[in-house]
Amino acid sequence: MPSITTRTYAERAAKHPIPVAKQLLDICDRKKTNLCVSVDVTSKAGLLRIAEAAGPYCCCIKTHIDIVEDFDQDLVQQLQALADKHDFLIWEDRKFADIGNTVRLQYSSGIYKIASWAHITNAHLVPGEGILTGLASVGQPLGRGLLLLAEMSAKGNLATGEYTTKNVEAARRHPEFVMGFVAMRRVDEREETAGGVAPGEGADYVIMTPGVGLDSKGDGMGQQYRTPDEVIRGSGCDVIIVGRGIYGGGDGNPNEEIVKQCKRYQEAGWKAYEDRLRQ
Repeated sequence: MPSITTRTYAERAAKHPIPVAKQLLDICDRKKTNLCVSVDVTSKAGLLRIAEAAGPYCCCIKTHIDIVEDFDQDLVQQLQALADKHDFLIWEDRKFADIGNTVRLQYSSGIYKIASWAHITNAHLVPGEGILTGLASVGQPLGRGLLLLAEMSAKGNLATGEYTTKNVEAARRHPEFVMGFVAMRRVDEREETAGGVAPGEGADYVIMTPGVGLDSKGDGMGQQYRTPDEVIRGSGCDVIIVGRGIYGGGDGNPNEEIVKQCKRYQEAGWKAYEDRLRQ
C-alpha cells in the first residue's frame, strides 16, 4: 500500500471514515488549496472581514473565539454563512486540556457552544484519554472532528518525544473522532514504522501544521517559521496554517493585501503538494 504522502487529497477523501476529514480533503482537492488561515483578532467585524476576504482561497478558517471582545451568536451565524458561501471549514483552536466531564461542558455549553458551529477543534492529551471520551460524547454525534496537539511550533515547547508518540497511540484508540494532529511532520508514519507497521497501512490522519511563513523565520516571541515547501513536501504534512503572514496585526491588513497574501500561500502550498506527489 502506498504511503499517505503519495496519495492525492481526492483519493484519501474517498476512503476516509471520518466525515469531517473527508469533507476537508474534498475541499482541498476541489479548491486546489491546502491553506488554513488563522484569524486571531479581537473584534467581530475584523474576524468576519478577514474570513470574507480569505474564504475563497483557503480550506479552513481557524479561530480563537474567546479573544473576540464583542462576541455574540450573530457572529457565529455570519461565520457559518461565510463557510457555506466560500466552501471552507471552521476550526475553533480551543486547545482543550482538562478532565473529560469538564471539557464536555466547555465544548457544548457556556456562551460559545463550540460544538454547535465548529467543524473541528483540538485538544492536549495531558489530562489522559478521558479528554477524548468527554469531547467525543459531544462532537461525534454532531459529525465533528478532533485534532490532537502532538507537536507545536513554539521554541522550547514540551510536545516532543514520548509525548508525541502517546498522542498517536491514543488517536488509534479513538478512530471515529480523532481525525489528525497538529504537528510539524508526519508523526503517524514514524510511529507506524517504529511499531512494525509499514507506512500507509494505518489510519489516515490529517496533519495540520502551524509556523508557516514565506517572509520571516520567527516573531521574537518563540514562534518559528518554515516555508510551505518544507512543511508539505519536505515533512509530508497536509495543511499549512498561516496567520499574521496573511492578515498582518491588529484587525488586519486591507482586503486587497489579504487576498494577495492568500494567493501567495495558496499557490506555494499547492505547488509543494504537487511536487510531493511527483517525488
